[in-house]
Amino acid sequence: MDASTEKPRLTSLAHGGGCGCKLAPAVLQDLLSGMPKAGPYAGLLVGTETADDAAVWDLDGTTSIIATTDFFMPMVDDPHAFGRIAATNAISDIYAMGGKPIFALAIVGMPIDKMNPEDIRQVLAGGASICVEAGIPVAGGHSIDCPEPVYGLAVIGTCPTAQVKRNSMARAGDVLILTKGIGVGIYSAAIKKAALDRAGLDEMIASTTLLNRIGPELAADEAVHAMTDVTGFGILGHGLEMARGSNATLTLDLAALPFLDEAERLAQSGFVTGASHRNWKSYGDEVVLPDGLEDWRRHLLTDPQTSGGLLVAVEPGKADALLARIREAGYPRAAIVGTVEAGEPRLVVA
Repeated sequence: MDASTEKPRLTSLAHGGGCGCKLAPAVLQDLLSGMPKAGPYAGLLVGTETADDAAVWDLDGTTSIIATTDFFMPMVDDPHAFGRIAATNAISDIYAMGGKPIFALAIVGMPIDKMNPEDIRQVLAGGASICVEAGIPVAGGHSIDCPEPVYGLAVIGTCPTAQVKRNSMARAGDVLILTKGIGVGIYSAAIKKAALDRAGLDEMIASTTLLNRIGPELAADEAVHAMTDVTGFGILGHGLEMARGSNATLTLDLAALPFLDEAERLAQSGFVTGASHRNWKSYGDEVVLPDGLEDWRRHLLTDPQTSGGLLVAVEPGKADALLARIREAGYPRAAIVGTVEAGEPRLVVA
């Protein structure tokens, strides 16, 4: 195959990748501010008012329906892996609310003049394989011819109404647990420049295809007060959403945050996404950083995560036991990373 007919890298067909494709937090907030309110629907327990992970509708006072959608452009060149990552990320929003997924619908936009049909089939197969792991069918969907490859899912789940977990329910005194390592956006920036080795790629795929299926178990624990998943706005952005929603100050311990193995080295070498800059510009005035913090360390904190971990606010006396349960369930990087305190709604890094 000569250079003129060589198949293009999947990531080269898109201007962004993964959750780094998200609109900047400030842009999204501005767009939503002009939208009409959803109205006085008694069954709508969670809408857009708290920047939560999914919509929640109370059916009968006992059971709630959780609905979400998530899709993005490729962050890896392997189409099967792209499908798996996108599906894992989409299902995560159900788990983050404390729910169990019941079925999914595929969202597919592909440049059919640029992609081999077999590669498109592999994207779909990858997504379907993750749905099998989650125990749900892909029950339908919609597809279009699109200038850039886009894939994701709309996912429906259920949850006992009393166990729905919002990002706005953290309490003063709570301890914060993060279940996965940070650095996915930095790794994806390295992929774009062919600077991530096979071990790093395998590590990133393993993290981004690890389902947050422990969410319903955590939601059933009365000691767990709030949850969210850390995705495109970074640990600072999603922590700040929890602080705003809970009307509290969240403090993160920089030394305690878990990172992917090569994240710090790559950040120091300048691998950073445009989304990291947009994130800081959007919410930096509500974040207090240590004096003299290097830019590369700040980029770790604003790094957009794709299919990131759960950020969990838990009663302090139960935090150690809960952390042990999370690690035993298959999340070895899980760590206690901060606290919730009464005070101005902001985020502090110590």
